[in-house]
Formats: sequence, C-alpha cells, structure tokens
Amino acid sequence: MKIEKLLLFIFCVLSSFIDITAQTYYYNDTKTFYESGYTYQCDVTNGAVTLYNKDNQYTYIKQTYKNGSPLGPEYWNGSKVYLLENETWTKPLCHSIVNNAFSSTEKSRVKGEKLLITMYVNPDNGIVSEVNFWFSTNRPFATIPLSVYRSIEINLQDQIWFTPTTQGRNLNYIMRFWMHEVK
Repeated sequence: MKIEKLLLFIFCVLSSFIDITAQTYYYNDTKTFYESGYTYQCDVTNGAVTLYNKDNQYTYIKQTYKNGSPLGPEYWNGSKVYLLENETWTKPLCHSIVNNAFSSTEKSRVKGEKLLITMYVNPDNGIVSEVNFWFSTNRPFATIPLSVYRSIEINLQDQIWFTPTTQGRNLNYIMRFWMHEVK
C-alpha cells in the first residue's frame, strides 16, 4: 500500500513537471495568422521570428530619403543626426505599455528574456504607424499568444507620438527600436 502511494505521488509530480515545461510554440514556421479584424505575418528565418501586422509597409523596406535616395554616411558613422526632438516621456510609457500587456504567468515565463520591438514613425506627423517584433522560435516569447503582441501594437500606436526634426521629416520613415525585458 505504501509503495502504491509513493508511486502515485511520483507519477503526479512527474506529470505536473511535464505540464509545466511543455509549452506551445506558436511561431515555429513562416505563416499568416488570420484573426478577428486583423492579420499578422510570422516570418521565420534561421530560428528567428519577425512578427508583424500584415498591413505593415516598412518591415522589409530600407530607410531612405523621401525621394528614394539612400541615406548618407552621416546616418551610419556614429554622427549625431537627430531625427526626433528630444523628450523624456515616451520611453517610460513604451516600457509600461509592453509590461502591462503580459499576464503575471506570461511575465514569469519570459523573465530574463529580451524582445526586440521596432516602431516605424511617420516622419510627417510623428505618429507610430507600424510595430514589429523579433524573437527566437525556441525561446519563451514564442509561447506568447498573438493577442498580446496585437495589444502592444495597438497601444503603442494609440499612446505614443514624437516630434520629427527637420532631418527626420526628410525620410520615408523614422525607426525606433529597443530590446525589452518584461518587468
């Protein structure tokens, strides 16, 4: 009788451990997600996911001047070309938006991991027009449902805006990105 109880206890512990460690990875392959009112594209290359709204225009478009000519070396050689006016409120709000999109269970699952978030800013009005995400296929951010990424996108678009500088207004878009660790 004691052996049976011990075996049952061991079985319960092992099966709960398996349930805890087994996660659904939503983004293993390149595919399109058709959701209610929106469509997302998941592109997988060499184990990396680029996840974005299918309506995005700039995800794979090179940043150029509005006339289509390439950016000069002043943009790439570490010089100080400011595309957006200096301000202090957007960064903490962006972080708060991302942090608040995750449930406590999801937060614990992605703890210590980094998510690359890219915002594409309209150079004419400073509004965030597009957002995309980058993460690995076999890491915890790949277990997060699409609805969380959609929530981040919508809230960044609704709550964040910038003031483009003269240099910024000359570009086809202004890119802002950061590696985020969910808190």
